[in-house]
Amino acid sequence: MRWRLRVLNLLWFGRSVRTQILLVFIALNLVAASIAGGVIIFKAGASTRIEIAASMRLAELMANEAVQLVQHGFPAEQFLRTLPGQLRLLRHVRIGVRDAAGQPVSDQAAERTEPPREDSRAAAPVWFAMLIGPPVERHEVAVVVDGRTIGTVEIVSEPRDEIAEVWENTIALAAVAAVTVLVIVGILYLVLGRVLDPLTALGTGLLGLERRDYKVRLVRPKVQEFAAIVDRFNALAGALDDVRAENLALNRRLITAQDDERRRTALELHDEVGPSLFGLKANVASIAKTALGLPAAAAATVAERVRDLGAIIDHLQGINRGMLNRLRPMALGHVPLGEIIAELVRDRARAHPHIVFTHDVETLDRSYDDTVDLTLYRCVQESLTNAIRHANAKAIEVKVAAAPSPRLGGEGRGEGASPQAQTRGERPSSQPSPPTEVGFTRLRQLKNDRNRQQPISIGEEGAGRCLELTVRDDGFGFAAGQAPGFGLRGMQERVQALGGEFAIESGNGCGTCVRIMIPLPLPLPTMLAVPHDLGSHHR
Repeated sequence: MRWRLRVLNLLWFGRSVRTQILLVFIALNLVAASIAGGVIIFKAGASTRIEIAASMRLAELMANEAVQLVQHGFPAEQFLRTLPGQLRLLRHVRIGVRDAAGQPVSDQAAERTEPPREDSRAAAPVWFAMLIGPPVERHEVAVVVDGRTIGTVEIVSEPRDEIAEVWENTIALAAVAAVTVLVIVGILYLVLGRVLDPLTALGTGLLGLERRDYKVRLVRPKVQEFAAIVDRFNALAGALDDVRAENLALNRRLITAQDDERRRTALELHDEVGPSLFGLKANVASIAKTALGLPAAAAATVAERVRDLGAIIDHLQGINRGMLNRLRPMALGHVPLGEIIAELVRDRARAHPHIVFTHDVETLDRSYDDTVDLTLYRCVQESLTNAIRHANAKAIEVKVAAAPSPRLGGEGRGEGASPQAQTRGERPSSQPSPPTEVGFTRLRQLKNDRNRQQPISIGEEGAGRCLELTVRDDGFGFAAGQAPGFGLRGMQERVQALGGEFAIESGNGCGTCVRIMIPLPLPLPTMLAVPHDLGSHHR
C-alpha cells in the first residue's frame, strides 16, 4: 500500500497544478486516440472486405469474358499465356492460369518487361494487417473449348495494397493529430503558466509573511478570482504591518524609558552615592589621624576599626563603579564610540591574557545616537562575556563598521523560534520565543529567495546604510538541545527595537559568530517585547 502511495505522489500529487492539468489533457487525448484507432480499424476492415469483394467480382467477370474469346477461335495456348498480363492491372487480386495438367502457364518475356505498378505501396506491419485484413478468397474459372477443359483461371484476393493504403492514411492522420496535440499542449503550458502565476506569487508572499516580512505586497493580477485573493492578501499584510509598527513603537518607547531610568539612576549613584562614600572615606582618614593622639591600646583599637571601615568603603565604591558601568558607561556621549568599544576589548584582554583579542572599529563615527551607541556597547559587552565564560575560546574578533544595509531576511531577524537556537552552559530561558540562530549560508539563501520573489514589491526598509557588528570566536559553539538565555534574548530585543536584525552562526565545536545590523537613520522599531537586562551577563 505504501509503495502505491509513493507512486501516486511521484506521478500525481507531487506535481504542480499546471502539470496535473496537462497530464489530464494528454490522458484524455490518448483515450480519444485509442477510441479513434479502434473506429479506424473497424471501418478499415469493413471497407477492405467490400473493396476485395468488388475486385474479386470484377476479376471473375473479366475472366469469363476473356474465356469467351477462346470459344470464338482465339488460339488457346496463346490465350493462356497472355491472360495474366491482360488482367494484371486489376487491384486487390492476383490472376494465375494453369493448363489442363494443373501446371502454371506464364509469359516469361512479358513478365521480364512488365513495368512496376504505379499504385504499389510499402507493406503495412503484420499486426495491422492481421487486425483489418479479410480472409484470402480463391475463385476458379474453367477455360472450356469444344467441350474440353484446356485450363483454369485462378483468381486470388490480394488485400495487401488496400491494407497498405489504409496504413498510410492512418499514419498521416496520426502524425497530424500528434502535431496538433503537441501544439495545443505547448499553448496550454504557456497559458496555464500565465494564469497560475498569481498562485506562485501568493505562495512566495505567504513565505514572506512566515518570515515576518510584512512589507511584502503582491501585484494585482487581471483574473478576477485571483485579484480578489491578492487584494485580501495585501490587506492582511498591511494590517499585520500596522500592528507590528504599533507594537514596535511601543517597544521603542519602553526601551527609551528604560534607558532614561538607567541614566537617572546612574546619575544619582554618581552624584549622590559617590560623593557620600568619598565623604565617609575622608572622615575615616580624619579619625585615623585623630586616633594617633590616643593611648596606645585605644589607638590600636581605633586603627583596626578604621581599617575595617576603609575596606568596607572601598568595597562599596567598587560596587558603585560596577553598577554605574552596568547601568550606563559614563564615557558614552563624551568619548568617541570606537574608542569606548576598543577600550572595552582591551580591558577584557588585560583580564584574560590567555585569549587573543582583535578589534576593528576604525570606520565608526564619533556617535550615532544615544540608544544606538548604548545598544552596540551592550551587545559587544554581552558577546565578549559569553565567549569568555561559556565558549572556552582562544581567539575573539570584534568588528564594527558602517556599511550598506543588506537585509538578513525574515528568519535572520531573530523573530520566532529555530531548531538551532542554543546557548552555552546555562539554564534555558523561561521566555516562549528564543532568538533565531541561522548560519550565514542560510542567510545568503534567504536574501536570494527575496530577490527571486516576483512579482512582489518589497518596502524600502533596507535602503540606506547600517552599522554592522560581528563578534566571532573559535570556541565550543552551541551544543544541541540548549536554549538561549536572557543575555541573547536581551541583545535580540534591543537590536530589533531599533529596526535592526540579529543572527547567530554556530555549530557544535565550530565556534560562534554573532552578527547584528542596525539601520541608519533609525526606522520605526521592530520588536514586540520589553528587553531583559543586558547587564546581568546571562546568555
